[in-house]
Amino acid sequence: MLRSIVFLVAVCFGVTAMAADAIKGERQEVFGDITVHYNTFNSTYIQPDAAQRAELVRSKNQGVINISVAKAGKPLVAQVSGNVKDLTGQNFKLVFKQITEQGAVYYLAQYPVPQQENRTFDISVTTGGDTHTFSFNQELFPGE
Repeated sequence: MLRSIVFLVAVCFGVTAMAADAIKGERQEVFGDITVHYNTFNSTYIQPDAAQRAELVRSKNQGVINISVAKAGKPLVAQVSGNVKDLTGQNFKLVFKQITEQGAVYYLAQYPVPQQENRTFDISVTTGGDTHTFSFNQELFPGE
């Protein structure tokens, strides 16, 4: 059922349509034996049926951030939280939904993209009693 979402999210890992600046080829952070993969993209890249199943709003003014956590190459359940802020310091809290499928666990959250601008994402991942934090910047564009 959600297999198509996993496929679409995997496809979106390669999409850089919302990023104008150079980004790391491997969008990941490593904390000892824990690896956190992340990506963000415009919600219009998700097929309508997949967006509906994941309870995501498809809109040119809505972005999606995808986080997955792994240990030794295997999916790991975690608690994921964070926020995104613009250059004026205005914060938007990210509310992550856990999506679990056979062989995959990932976390999706949406945020508004009203105009082209640089944003800072602050992410916190807790697993096994340890909390890991990281930040990244990305220039975002509303979709067409």
